[in-house]
Amino acid sequence: MKKPKIFVACDTSNVNQVKKIISQTKNNHLDIGYKFGLEFFYAKGGRQFISKLKKKKIFLDLKISDISVTSSAAIRSLKDLKNISYITVHANAGFETIKAVKKMAKQTNKKLKILVVTVLTSFSNSSIKKIGHTKSINEIVKKQVLLAKACGCHGIVCAGSDLKIVKKIFNGEIITPGIRLKGDNVNDQKRVTGPAEAFKNGSTSLVMGRSIIKGNIKKNIQRLIEQLK
Repeated sequence: MKKPKIFVACDTSNVNQVKKIISQTKNNHLDIGYKFGLEFFYAKGGRQFISKLKKKKIFLDLKISDISVTSSAAIRSLKDLKNISYITVHANAGFETIKAVKKMAKQTNKKLKILVVTVLTSFSNSSIKKIGHTKSINEIVKKQVLLAKACGCHGIVCAGSDLKIVKKIFNGEIITPGIRLKGDNVNDQKRVTGPAEAFKNGSTSLVMGRSIIKGNIKKNIQRLIEQLK
């Protein structure tokens, strides 16, 4: 039986804190990888630290969203980071950018998998209207997944509430953020789900930050293992 695949979000600018996270999340029950976002990547020493990680599944969550020339150049600038397994591009960047990113990744790092980020978990149907959308989140996500599929991308990043829609359309990896253990605060997230429910509804892997790295990391890992039984 495959171990549940979990990316621990290293949401900090502190290198020593990341070392602690990596050390204390090691276990024999989960397939653990590490997600690095803008906070750590931009921090002093962050990129260098990531470059030196060996034998780890690394998910670089930059949510690239710019014109195709700029976005593909960004991918080219990461060619020295051969240890990265995944990188994210936002669906809002559009067809041309996603295709350009995928093409550049193939040229510079054939192992790099492109993940398309759909509507962020911090949005609700009411808040997404405030930025000009007239369609529901479900309708937008469906369009975004079809776009990712047309571009031949490896995976999708989507909220747990969108999994059933995504699963009907997309056969690749489906990575779900906004995961909370039972009893944890949702904080700034609007569309959250539990780990067992996410896997049941079609996630191939989860991204977990605050529920793991806040407080006692080892105890939080044990809580996760228990809730996945």
